[in-house]
Amino acid sequence: MSTPTVSSRVRWLTLAGTIITQFALGSVYTWSLFNGQLSHKLEASVSQVAFSFGLLSLGLAISSSLAGKLQERFGVRNVTIGAGVLMAFGFWLTSQADSLFMLYLSAGVLVGLADGAGYLMTLSNCVKWFPERKGVISACAIGAYGLGSLGFKFICSYLLSVNSLEHTFLIWGGIAMAMIIAGALLMKDAPKQQAVAGDAASARDFSLTQAARLPQYWMLAVMFLTACMSGLYVIGVAKDIGEGMVNLSTQTAASAVTVIAIANLSGRLVLGILSDRMARIRVITLAQIVSLAGMGILLFSHMTETTFFISVACVAFSFGGTITVYPSLVSDFFGLNNLTKNYGLIYLGFGIGSVLGSLIASLFGGFMVTFSLIMALLVLSLIMSLTIRLPHCPAKAAEGLRQAQPL
Repeated sequence: MSTPTVSSRVRWLTLAGTIITQFALGSVYTWSLFNGQLSHKLEASVSQVAFSFGLLSLGLAISSSLAGKLQERFGVRNVTIGAGVLMAFGFWLTSQADSLFMLYLSAGVLVGLADGAGYLMTLSNCVKWFPERKGVISACAIGAYGLGSLGFKFICSYLLSVNSLEHTFLIWGGIAMAMIIAGALLMKDAPKQQAVAGDAASARDFSLTQAARLPQYWMLAVMFLTACMSGLYVIGVAKDIGEGMVNLSTQTAASAVTVIAIANLSGRLVLGILSDRMARIRVITLAQIVSLAGMGILLFSHMTETTFFISVACVAFSFGGTITVYPSLVSDFFGLNNLTKNYGLIYLGFGIGSVLGSLIASLFGGFMVTFSLIMALLVLSLIMSLTIRLPHCPAKAAEGLRQAQPL
């Protein structure tokens, strides 16, 4: 068997393993199913219980930023297996939790760290295997993560209907661990990308230290934070917006969850595939314009049921597409070899964005102030995406390219 054939088989197996792992990792987004029963068990308010998911999101972002170091030392397969075991342990502890502190430690910190350790690292590793179709591969992997929340919604709902809360957590953790380990066994670390003579894109190889010194890096970070803040805040309070601003019934407002899920997945698939056919920064520009349209409806129009669903769909579509395109976009700017580290620091914006919108709303009084701030940040981000340019190659790589040029 020839080397190219072996390499091709390995990368497709890695893609399959990544999709399986991402599907299991995405299961954490069914957390709202458990708030009511946990609230009753712990004799705490739903908002206190729901805070555990905020901690989970923060832990996910922090762990994602550190996963590159772990991969360098232990390899993608071993770190992913460790993430699966840690997730199962976190759910086991959650089943034993008898206080809010234990819940925050188990479901918040441990499950969040496990989810983050697997999410970004396996995604970045898979993208490195397919440098010629980064957008489609990101769409497949992140789409699987999104579908995991939908698939496990039915799994966990069924488990809750036939088991106790404690046994449901144990079974959920066991299923997730089995899928993550099975996926990990199919994965292999992507080879280091070699610079090709005359190809500036392949020579683009910034370390995190080099990238963080460039204004482009922080421009991308601000754009990502803005997209996460707008998407996570609007998605999180969509039902409340429908009831409070549009005077919809609780049942009608709750339909926003379905609209958001469809729009979010559509954004991941459409913009992910589109990003392989046009400049990725222009895809981000398009996503920002769609999000601005949604926020504009929320801020400046007389809201009806139709405009409400259109507005949240625009924001969810933009958010889903942005987080799909961003890994490939970061690799366009700073290279594939250090993608996990370079994107990992930017990905902290996901954790910050997950709490920033709600924090501003609670401090300054509700939806409109937060919408106005998000609108201003989106305008700033749009200006950044229209003006940002690729950085020059690192000096060492650029010198290698010059020496490779024929005389």
